[in-house]
Amino acid sequence: QVQLVESGGGAVKAGGSLTLSCEASGYTSVSYCMGWFRQAPGKEREGVAAIDENGRPTYADSVQGRFTISRDNAKNTLYLQMNDLKPEDTAMYYCADGGPNFRCHASQTSYSWWGQGTQVTVS
Repeated sequence: QVQLVESGGGAVKAGGSLTLSCEASGYTSVSYCMGWFRQAPGKEREGVAAIDENGRPTYADSVQGRFTISRDNAKNTLYLQMNDLKPEDTAMYYCADGGPNFRCHASQTSYSWWGQGTQVTVS
């Protein structure tokens, strides 16, 4: 069973930066697409970024040029570097694993596994 644990969220002012981390454990975490999605209160889940097993990233238009997704397979860790944060980035951010035969794209929100989330608040 895949387990994902996020960290690194917090409260920042607009224009600031945060780096989210996600430690993965389980038999398949480093072999498949992984990504980040977010959800704000009263809003639908939104895909933010995804990275395939070969390290190729995709991004939502809303974060393109500001966010960078990366993975360190040796450490079983996924990252999301977030720069130039805006109030509209405020949400709970979730790390997710797509599992086998998963279409890897930033727009995805139907992941097989996800963590408990980490809150990002931008004022």
